[in-house]
Amino acid sequence: MSWFACPNSNQTTEMPFNSIRRALVALMIAGPAFAQQEPGTGRVVGRVIDAETGRPIAEAGVQIVGTTLGVQTSIDGRFTLNRVPAGTVTLQVRRLGYQPKTITGLRLEEQTTTEQNVSLAQMVAQMEALVTTANVERGSVENALDEQRTALGIVNSVTAEQISKSPDANAAQALSRVSGVTVTDGKYVVVRGTPERYTTTSLNGARVPSPEPERKVVPLDLFPSGLIQSVTTSKTFTPDLSGDFSGAHVDIKTKEFPAERQVTYGFSTGSAVGVWGNQVAFAPGVGGEAFAWAKSSRFMPSGAATAGDFSGTTQQQRNQIINSFRNVWQAGQRHARPNMSARMSIGGSTPMIGHNFGYLVSGSYSYSQDRQEGGSRALARYNGGGPEIAYNQFTGDNSGTSVLMGGLLNLSTLLTPNSRLTFNNMYSRSADNDASVERGVLENEAIPVELQRLRYIERMVWSSQLAGETRKDAHSIDWSITGSGVSRAEPDRSELGYELDSTGVVERKLWVYSGGDYASRTFASLDEKAVEAKASYTLEFGSAERRSMLKVGALGRGAHRDADVKTFGILSNGISDSVRALPPETLFGGQFTHPDSSVLTMRSLSQGGAYSATDGIGAGFAMVETPLTSTIRMITGVRYEHQQALVKSVSSLGDRDKANPSYDDFLPSLALNYRPSNRHAIRLSGSRTLARPEYREVAAIRTREGNGRVDQVGNPRLVRTLIDNLDVRYEFYPRRGEVMSVAVFAKRFHDPIERVFIASSSAATASVVNADGADNIGVELELRKDLDEFGFLLEPFTAFGGATFMQSQIRLGDKAASSTNPSRAMVGQSPYVVNAGLTWNGRAGASATLLFNRIGDRIVEAGQLPMPDVVELARNSVDASFRWPLRTGIVARIDAKNLTDDERLLKQGAVTREGYRTGRGLQIGVALQR
Repeated sequence: MSWFACPNSNQTTEMPFNSIRRALVALMIAGPAFAQQEPGTGRVVGRVIDAETGRPIAEAGVQIVGTTLGVQTSIDGRFTLNRVPAGTVTLQVRRLGYQPKTITGLRLEEQTTTEQNVSLAQMVAQMEALVTTANVERGSVENALDEQRTALGIVNSVTAEQISKSPDANAAQALSRVSGVTVTDGKYVVVRGTPERYTTTSLNGARVPSPEPERKVVPLDLFPSGLIQSVTTSKTFTPDLSGDFSGAHVDIKTKEFPAERQVTYGFSTGSAVGVWGNQVAFAPGVGGEAFAWAKSSRFMPSGAATAGDFSGTTQQQRNQIINSFRNVWQAGQRHARPNMSARMSIGGSTPMIGHNFGYLVSGSYSYSQDRQEGGSRALARYNGGGPEIAYNQFTGDNSGTSVLMGGLLNLSTLLTPNSRLTFNNMYSRSADNDASVERGVLENEAIPVELQRLRYIERMVWSSQLAGETRKDAHSIDWSITGSGVSRAEPDRSELGYELDSTGVVERKLWVYSGGDYASRTFASLDEKAVEAKASYTLEFGSAERRSMLKVGALGRGAHRDADVKTFGILSNGISDSVRALPPETLFGGQFTHPDSSVLTMRSLSQGGAYSATDGIGAGFAMVETPLTSTIRMITGVRYEHQQALVKSVSSLGDRDKANPSYDDFLPSLALNYRPSNRHAIRLSGSRTLARPEYREVAAIRTREGNGRVDQVGNPRLVRTLIDNLDVRYEFYPRRGEVMSVAVFAKRFHDPIERVFIASSSAATASVVNADGADNIGVELELRKDLDEFGFLLEPFTAFGGATFMQSQIRLGDKAASSTNPSRAMVGQSPYVVNAGLTWNGRAGASATLLFNRIGDRIVEAGQLPMPDVVELARNSVDASFRWPLRTGIVARIDAKNLTDDERLLKQGAVTREGYRTGRGLQIGVALQR
């Protein structure tokens, strides 16, 4: 795990990884001793679960038939049988209230561990014990553990097994395979086409803060796929879930420890097609960018941080500040480097301090380089009723590198046979280092220019969770305390503008020295920390044939965020063309900023500001699950949530503002599940949920992405959105591993939050406002089907996919008069989403998967008169993946991504606001397991 070492980090930074390394060494030493069995014997491990609900069954008796070997399952349904005679054995499982089951044909090799899970059906009448083979039972357990079939609401899940058969590198890519789900910008999840702000994210059940200043949603590319056990998408609300979602609640569950000691390694390499071997632009770094650990070497100079608007500084002090900036302004050129990824994990169980501990230690690292060739961008201007006119129009290339690294340390132990304690820790870092070179015309300056931008963004997310569960008879208590944090740093972004002078024989580039916008440095930071505590109590009551459940619980969450953006511009009151023609590293490298020089000066630009947010949420809920008949179950309850937040903002000019939202909301839910058989289910649910604005959205500050781009302005008057939800879904499970479903859903939004585009003579501006309301209705289809029924040649193939079709209508109220399109769809709402795939499973363990995704046109910014809406056009995405075993424990893989390479286009009327292609990618690799 040498990639965790960072040469530029200090001792405090390295401590979490040193601890993981020490734990890894200790566990590798202890693991083999524990795994060793006596000669002639082996070990049988597994889990016993309820076939109907998928919940673990505690205190079930598990016995090896014909021997005296037997144990009872623990709180999580797990069991371990040591010193079992090798050979073919028979397993018998019994629990009061359940139909006994005998598992035959279980093959156990000498000094090995065999895993055998078992599902038990509830006994509604006196029945004989069920006998089944080990192979068949494994299949029925997969079906019983299918969260979609056993969940109280409408859910879809992606498991580690599915992820391993796809080219997905992170949680965002994995979720794009789920019915009704698509991913924008490679990281933001959109469910059923609803805007991304209506989807929330949790890690092991606890909320993850967002590191994005302009968005409420969490970028899921922060979570490496190698650390993920499952990603569950809940599309309907039940009171035990947080109430601030409408599209979906996404829960990422990190991997649990394996039943037997297991060590895995993996490595892959590749490149974007058309990049490898070519010269590409790159942003010069300071040495830590390859490990997402460079911000400490790129911090803002102390003199700039305390200069304010520079009115109180001397010329000598301004020269000193210019000299203190990192003297890097232009993109370099180098041969493209190969993409690569590596991962390693070790897990199992070992005895320590009188208890048996399950453990998993895992780490991953990936590096990739891409190029957006021939990209274009522009702003649109009103043309008196004719087609819109493009201005500030630029074309050029953007190249960048991306790094994603993460570590995981999960521990679990049984304090008593009825009490389990888990300690889950996750840490992830990512970084993007981009260089862009564009040419075009700046309309305000009326000159052709070349713009260069060097931009480095570093993100971090961590989570530590202590959780416990206690189950005894009909009672159970679950609790967790979670600390989490995110940070986002954009240290030392540089922007440079040179006028293109073509009057002579040879083109000259002359620095644009006025205003300060064309030699600027930006420093942005965001840090948020949160603590969440929650607990629930569950009581099961009633007879075996009419079992009911009462669940009550509470949650408290506190969060604090600090965010700051400062932009400094270098300018001059007048210099000769010979000086303007100097390279920027010479112009700003000290020759004109010695103590007595007055050639250059500085100012603080207005596109910045700072804000702080303190947020507290308290919640309580009560819900009941009870049978109305033998085939109909009702789940109903209510959740109460109180929010109290305070957001204080200060603009770069010193203007202060604050927002203090406070809400009390009761969120009811009612669901009916009709299950006439184990293969059919009809679900009906109605609920009320909400969506809160992001802190940045209510902060009254203005920020800008760069020259010729759109300013972002907050709105302190925003209020939260309330959503009424109605869902009906029919599910059919023809065979193990197959599903067909159709759902109809409707949503009514009260005060939906929308992003609007406001054009002006000075600068194009985007802000956020509340509309009066919106209505959304849709149909969702899902299919997963083995194709063996259609002929022998199709036996190895499985087809899967989903399609969602939606119609949305905004209600603007008194805002309709200023809107270009008052009868439009909601901002961010797509009319359709299509996912499809085909998997081939060979007899020797080889597999191949082809994946397709498409999302329809959607409005990304609503237009204000006289400008039209900004629309992102539909595009296709096709990926392919192939796996084949080289020998026992070694698997090779080839992944191809973005095979169609469709152009990403944003249009505003007749003007292309943005357009680029990301290129195709090819990756090859190998994974080892022992």
